[in-house]
Amino acid sequence: MRKHLRLIGALTVVIALFVTATAEPALARANTAAAKTKTAKLSGSITVSAAASLTEVFTQMGKDFQKKNKGANITFNFAASSALAAQIQGGAPADVFASADGGNLQKVVTTGQVTVTPTDFTANLLTIVVKPGNPKGVKSLADLAKVGVVSLCAAAVPCGKYATQMLTQDGVTIPTDKITLGQDVKATLTAVATGDADAGLVYATDAKSAGKTVAQIKIPASLNILAIYPIAPIAASQNTALAKGWVDYVLSPVGQKTLAKFGFLPVPVT
Repeated sequence: MRKHLRLIGALTVVIALFVTATAEPALARANTAAAKTKTAKLSGSITVSAAASLTEVFTQMGKDFQKKNKGANITFNFAASSALAAQIQGGAPADVFASADGGNLQKVVTTGQVTVTPTDFTANLLTIVVKPGNPKGVKSLADLAKVGVVSLCAAAVPCGKYATQMLTQDGVTIPTDKITLGQDVKATLTAVATGDADAGLVYATDAKSAGKTVAQIKIPASLNILAIYPIAPIAASQNTALAKGWVDYVLSPVGQKTLAKFGFLPVPVT
């Protein structure tokens, strides 16, 4: 009986050693695989079509992103959101679309170039820009009705739509013969900076990026329009992993911190 018990005990030890010996390599392989997955870097190339007002901040974010992902290459295509939507619908190469408004991104959702729900990632406000020193003495939106030549974004461009909405709601009418239209927010701001216009309506972030080339007159929030920016990957992207990686980076705390540094606002919680 004792011999029998000793035999059972010996077999138990052997089995335990066998299980341990076979389990440890499997566990090690699993841990190694998990570590590789965790440290895997994104690679390849993508084109990000982004609203002109994102030029400075996305350029910086692109540099930061590529430092963390040495094998990744981000090329940016900056223009008015309306122009970018038309380009994407026409088959122009793009992997991600970041628009200054929901309407233009919805266009490519409707025509099938984007098949996921876009995510709002930042916000912006409009501001008045004037020549340095404010020679016309502009103090408010109402002054734009009599200041002289006013630079606005074209009607189809998000900053033009926002400006029209704001002026209408605040009862300010600028004579049409006193308006010059820019193809995007950068052109609109440049008209003021170079002296072709006496004042203009642009995003606050663009006024900030312009530095001392223009002066800024802030518009009270109660009179302003909040611009909401959505982002989404393009369904036909040839590098879906990198496209998703860029969108995730923009939405991450690091990306949001950079956006705030350039003057962008968080998306309101609804």
